Amino acid sequence: MRPARKRRLYLVMLILVGAGAFVSLAMWGLGEYKMYFYKPSEVVRGETPPGRAFKIGGLVKEGSVKRDGATVEFTVTDTLADVVIRYTGSLPDLFREGQGIVADGRLDANGVFEATNVLAKHDENYMPPEVAQALQESGAMPPHEMARPDGVGGPGKPLGKPLGTQ
Repeated sequence: MRPARKRRLYLVMLILVGAGAFVSLAMWGLGEYKMYFYKPSEVVRGETPPGRAFKIGGLVKEGSVKRDGATVEFTVTDTLADVVIRYTGSLPDLFREGQGIVADGRLDANGVFEATNVLAKHDENYMPPEVAQALQESGAMPPHEMARPDGVGGPGKPLGKPLGTQ
């Protein structure tokens, strides 16, 4: 092999190794920020990662919302288990009892979920897909009432025909 060609091969190999190392470090670093979704029944069974942030979703239990200044405490349920959530800040305008929510945060030492962010459904035809699936799996929502992830259909509403069909 000629020296120039050998040098070019070493350069290409060095670039590939560097790119591989960069991608590996990026994936490892981003892994620290992943948040998994758990249902209240999974949280109660202790299936959540200890000390790590995660998402929880379900329905806000009727009569559970208690406000103390800027702090709100409420219970979220999947009809199999309940988890108390505490959130300090401004809740979404559509937040109310009986509605589906998804909250980000972590459990404290007392088993209360300290939320850093609370998301509520945005209209009557949509429920967060994770919440809808959790409710369907728990038997609280029959399959024919499950909202599609794209927001079409919903409780009591037909899904209609797919686009492009007559």
